[in-house]
Parts: sequence; structure tokens; C-alpha cells
Amino acid sequence: MTSVNICGVELKNPVIAASGTFGFGGEFSDYFDVSRLGGISSKGLTLAPKQGNDGVRMHEVRSGMMNSVGLQNPGVEAFIKDELPQMEKMNTAVIANLGGSTIEDYVRAAVMLDKSSIDILELNISCPNVKEGGMAFGIKSCVAYEIVGEVRKATSKPLMVKLSPNAEDICDMAINCCKAGADAISLVNTFKGIAIDIKSRKPVFENISAGVSGPAIKPMALRMVYEVCGCVDVPVVGMGGISTYEDAIEFIMAGSHAIQVGTANFIKPDICVDIIEGIEAFMAREGIKSLEEIRGIIK
Repeated sequence: MTSVNICGVELKNPVIAASGTFGFGGEFSDYFDVSRLGGISSKGLTLAPKQGNDGVRMHEVRSGMMNSVGLQNPGVEAFIKDELPQMEKMNTAVIANLGGSTIEDYVRAAVMLDKSSIDILELNISCPNVKEGGMAFGIKSCVAYEIVGEVRKATSKPLMVKLSPNAEDICDMAINCCKAGADAISLVNTFKGIAIDIKSRKPVFENISAGVSGPAIKPMALRMVYEVCGCVDVPVVGMGGISTYEDAIEFIMAGSHAIQVGTANFIKPDICVDIIEGIEAFMAREGIKSLEEIRGIIK
């Protein structure tokens, strides 16, 4: 009833744990049956291991949180060797989220992941917390077109491109990513924001700005997902402040094939199960037999 197909990969339901909020899934196995999920998007990976940013990395704000983790991760080789075998046993779709600083690094990492058992490669051109690359690839459509095209040549895996809300034109960005070979689009990553410690009279974060996520960004994320769904003909995975089944249904009605849950995992580790069960109950109450009946009904 809730199964969805994302660029040839069948998900048992539309709920995916978002990158950067769910690690590689192992820690959450202590709290619930992770196989209930439609999929898991891995911690953001880079070609080489990264230690991440110095200073404060997470900061709670009203209606959300801010982060400046800086893509801390073990690197693609260690992911394939140490983390992927455990993810394979979780009986859910495995999505590898790939970040980077240069096109060459993205391509080399994509080649390595192409030989692995991952189901989908999520190309992250939207991280706001790395000084080089990262979101820089996600602002201008011409630059995004180039990197998506190069990674497309490097892998035969289904390729999903994760967009930044800070893109100059979100629809033009999505269209160009599809022209370059994206099989699916996911959006949005965090919004850039600033927090200031008024006692120390200094920015909270070393990089001054950081990524804002959580319920505060949902209306803006939903608007962008709605607009992108209207201008591309590939599956769209919506995210941005989703913390209830009602939020998820809104994104599906806006046109999303699936949704990702991020910040809410920090508040309630098994929130994804609540959302899955809420969607199922809603469909039963409303007599909805397939998500296709309500997907994109908002025109």
C-alpha cells in the first residue's frame, strides 16, 4: 500500500532516514527495528576521511537546530569495508550520500561506490558547512550541471542529486541536474543561518554561519519541493522539517515520491516508525489504496 519506486529501486514505504541524522543506522537498532524504514541515507561520505569542523557543531534554536559538523566521516573506503556490510543486513534500501571538495574527488569516490552494493548514490552538492566545494556546487546551475555530468559518467548506480535551498534558482538547478543525468532529485538541505552568543559577543560557530534545519524550515522547503515537482519528470524526495505523518503527507501531496526525516530523529529516535504508521492509518481512514492517488494533487 505504501511502497514506492525511486529510479528503479523499490522502497517498502516512502520514509527514509536523512543523511547526517542517522549515522549508518547501527546506533538506532537499539531503539527500533530499522528494517521498518523505506531506506537509510548514510552519513555524508567523502573520498578521504574527514575530522569535521572545530568548535560547536550543534546548536538548538527555537523550532529547530543548527549544525556545522563539516562532513565528519570515515571516508568511502572505510565505509565500504566497515559500515556497508552492517547496513546490508538491515533489510532496507541503502543510499550512499556523497560529498566532496573537488569534482575529481567526487568522481573517484563515485567509481568506488559504483562497485559496491549500495542501492542509490545521493550526490550531495548542498553541504553548507565545508569551506571548499560543498554548497558551492549547489548554488549555480552551470556548476551543478558539470559535476552531475562527471559523476554520471562514473557510475551506473541510480543517481539522486540533493539540492541546496540556497540555489540561485531551485527549478533551473533541478532541470540542469536532470539534463546532466540525475535519475532523481532530493531537496532541501539546510538553510544558511547565524547564531550569536551575546555573553561572549562572538558567533556560536567557528565558520560563523551554519545549517538551519527542523520545523522552522518546513514551509519554505515544502514550497521548493512543490516548485521542483512541477518542473522535472523524475522522482523527487522531499525533506525539510518533517516531524509528523501530516508533514509527510503534505510533501507527498506537493509531489514527493518519498520523504526524508532528519532533525526529528534527534528528538525521538523512532520517529520514522511513528510517521510510517501515521501514513498507513491516514490512508486507511481516507480509503486511499496507493500513494499515487494523492501524490501531486496540489496544483
